[in-house]
Amino acid sequence: MDKRSPSPLPRQMDGDAGARRVVADADAAQPLQIAIPVTAIKGRGAASRLAHRFESTLRERFDDGWSGGQAHPTAPAAGIGVEAAVAADGTCRIAEGMSEPDRPPQTEVIWEDARSVLTRNDSPDLPLEVSLNPYRGCEHGCIYCYARPTHSYLGFSPGLDFETRIVAKRNVVAVLQNELSAPGYEPVPIALGSATDAYQPVERQLRLTRGVLEVLHATRHPFGLVTKSSLVERDLDVLAAMARDRLVRVYVTITTLDGELARKLEPRAASPLRRLATVRRLAEAGVPVGVSLAPQIPFVNEDMEQVMQAAWEAGARSAFYVVLRLPWELSPLFREWLQVHYPDRVQRVMGRVRELHGGRDYRAQFGDRMRGQGPWADLLRSRFQVAARRLGYNQDREPLERGLFRPGAAFGQESLF
Repeated sequence: MDKRSPSPLPRQMDGDAGARRVVADADAAQPLQIAIPVTAIKGRGAASRLAHRFESTLRERFDDGWSGGQAHPTAPAAGIGVEAAVAADGTCRIAEGMSEPDRPPQTEVIWEDARSVLTRNDSPDLPLEVSLNPYRGCEHGCIYCYARPTHSYLGFSPGLDFETRIVAKRNVVAVLQNELSAPGYEPVPIALGSATDAYQPVERQLRLTRGVLEVLHATRHPFGLVTKSSLVERDLDVLAAMARDRLVRVYVTITTLDGELARKLEPRAASPLRRLATVRRLAEAGVPVGVSLAPQIPFVNEDMEQVMQAAWEAGARSAFYVVLRLPWELSPLFREWLQVHYPDRVQRVMGRVRELHGGRDYRAQFGDRMRGQGPWADLLRSRFQVAARRLGYNQDREPLERGLFRPGAAFGQESLF
């Protein structure tokens, strides 16, 4: 892994949608160079392939006047990937039905052989001890995703690369079987998909998450997951069987009921109404289901109470929220998104975000980083508590069962019923 010193601020990489900066050379003889404006790419959250913080060379595109204003045409509508083909070099491209040269970035799946798939967490403000992520990156393209900066460790951009270059752990099932069968292993509820959505679009074809669930069911191992995808309904047979033994809990993230806003925030996730339908189907199948209201973004998604009401009526019985966090490259990426979609709100939104995090875009302080600090954080906390009490959320939530774990079953798939 290249461990070059991080640059002070991530900037735009050459060959992308461009940046909004105006570059004026100190030499008066040089003409003013106008940076090419960033525009939204339909079906994608990020508008650019922002350079990651370990880049040693930073470049920007600019209009030198010869393009006639056509240097960066607006991307046409993109189709969702529906066909996967595995190449000889181990990559898998998801076809989008677009033709060159106006095609938005395609989704590329990069296979990885993982040495370990269970990650231990020691953060005191996270309700999980162990996590498992079948994928790195996420095609849902949520612009606010706190996991985007992790793509920098792979040498990829936290911008478009995070949602178009998906790393898939093809041996995740075999490695999980080995880890659960290791001498002395003690079962702790696993958080499935803590830094990715385990049911993102590529899962429909690759079925890595399905394989993980079958191992967890065979070993009677408890787990929880958070998703925005209706694809979780595909695995209701496993989830319902495990729910009968209190081995699973599912949260569906619904950031807003506004479909237009959701398409901008989470372009390839299921619509809010579709997610409510998923909550209903999970509840009807006997799977304990809750609603995640994360993240809460000042002056953007302000319908917390309405989401909680709709989710309750659909069958959710637990709920939580987290405020917007902008670590590392996520800060300039989110600012870029605001500038593209809500240019009149940039100052207000970012001013309130800094208020939440002690005068910074983000402060990694345990305790405060999830809920924020200051008057707006207090108001948000009060709103959530009042709505939760009124509706009856988070009452009598039983812990997941650990006593049924059978490590010897890791290599033998049992009947689901």
